[in-house]
Amino acid sequence: QVQLVESGGGLVQAGGSLRLSCAASGRTFSSDAMGWFRQAPGKEREFVARTTWVRSSTFNADYASFVKGRFTIFRDIAKNAVYLQMNSLKPEDTAVYYCAAGFSRGEYEYWGRGTQVTVSS
Repeated sequence: QVQLVESGGGLVQAGGSLRLSCAASGRTFSSDAMGWFRQAPGKEREFVARTTWVRSSTFNADYASFVKGRFTIFRDIAKNAVYLQMNSLKPEDTAVYYCAAGFSRGEYEYWGRGTQVTVSS
């Protein structure tokens, strides 16, 4: 059974930082794209960041425009994990953040249950 488990969410003040982690099990995603999405209550889920495989231990990173250099996505192949370093957080970043993996045919096959990020003003 493939599982993605997010962690690292919490409550921070505007301008603060959080580091989200996503640990995958049941399948090795060494050459698969992994990404982060977020969803606020009553809002649609939106793309945040992703990694795409280029070559051995080398990945490209893509980000949503609202990140504006504040977020960084990392992969740890050995740990079968993906991370999202979030700096300069804003109240509008408040949402449940979801990890996704197994991108194929325009969508991700696997999703975590999410971790709450709350940014206070």
